[in-house]
Parts: sequence; structure tokens; C-alpha cells
Amino acid sequence: MRELCLPVGLDAAALKEVDRLVTDRRRLDKGAAVYRAGDPFSALYAIRLGSCKTAVLAEDGREQVAGYHMIGDIIGLDGIATERHACQAIVLEDTEVCVIPFTQLEGLARRFPSLQHNLHQFLSREIGRDQSMMLLLGNMRADERLAAFLLSLSDRYRQHGYSATEFVLRMTREEIGSYLGLKLETVSRLLSRFQSKGLLKVRGRELKLLDMPALKQLAGRGS
Repeated sequence: MRELCLPVGLDAAALKEVDRLVTDRRRLDKGAAVYRAGDPFSALYAIRLGSCKTAVLAEDGREQVAGYHMIGDIIGLDGIATERHACQAIVLEDTEVCVIPFTQLEGLARRFPSLQHNLHQFLSREIGRDQSMMLLLGNMRADERLAAFLLSLSDRYRQHGYSATEFVLRMTREEIGSYLGLKLETVSRLLSRFQSKGLLKVRGRELKLLDMPALKQLAGRGS
């Protein structure tokens, strides 16, 4: 868990304690829930292998995808304030998570300032990601939203040491649409348009980004 999620600036003593903290690893099959809305909050979950989505359910039962999470991400923060999870986390492929008991993590953070600093940085990144998504949904056209989403995936894969231009879309097109506030038909149409313009190549869920400068320009990130 520390190698994936909390690697920066921890001394040997802190690393040893973090290792001791995580004793529970859970393997989950595709479609299984890490936690569901309303479950009591007791831990955070570091994704060691695989990926998952977080989603909230509307009163009519419809699912609104709130986030996509991959290897190295920590999920479960939604439960800190109320001590119950506000959303559900569903794995998108066979996945392994490390369970991080939150009360014990808080205690360690008070003892080791470097760990506390790491946690603060992580929370800041999550807030920044949420703000970026609000901006994306509020001010961008449909094609700009999709371009920004694909570039965000590219950045995250690169940060974790994977290819920034070739990856698999673990969310379905319908889930991507829910996440971006678009209809399924719009996502499919835009992917086809991007492919016809030579911006990318898509085959099923396999995606290859061919023209990063053009995608960045479309998303308002320059070249």
C-alpha cells in the first residue's frame, strides 16, 4: 500500500508502521462492491490491482457515476464526515484492495508528520480533481468533455508507469456518459468522430491516442 499510495518522504520507522497497518487484502470479482451507500465507515481502501467506479443512486434508482479509480488510488473518503458511505464502489474488473483502518491511520499520522503530510497532499489532489470535474461539466461542450476525460486518463496512466497513449477503457460508454453528463449515443458518436479525424483509434474498449496536441487543444490545454 505504501509503495502505491503514500511513498513520498516517509522515514524507515513510518514505513514500517504503515506496513504493519495493512493486514487485510481483499480480492473482488468484477461487479462486486467494495462498499455500498449507507455502509458504516471504518476504513479506506487502496487499489492494489484493478479498477473501480464510485457512484451514487438517485431516488428513482438511476446510477450517477461519480468517479473512476485505478491502481494506486485510495477510495472511501466519502464516509469520513458522516461515518457512513455516501456512495457505492463497484469493481470494473477483478480487483485487489488493501484495507486501511482509518482510526489507526489517524493515530499514525499524528505520530509521523511525514505521513500526515502525505495524507494532506492526497486529500488536496482529490479536492483538485473534484473541482476540475465541476469545471468540465459546467463550462465545456460535449467534445471538450470527452477530450479532457481521455487526457486525464492518459495523465494518470503515465503517472503510474503505464503507457499514456494506449490503454483499455474499463468503464462502459454508458458509464463514461454518466460520469461526463452525456448520453450513451453522444459518447459513441464522439468517439467515432475523433477516430475519423485521426485523433485516436478505438477497437471495442481498447484505445490508442494518436494526436495528443489536437486533443489538448480541443480540451483547452494548448499544445
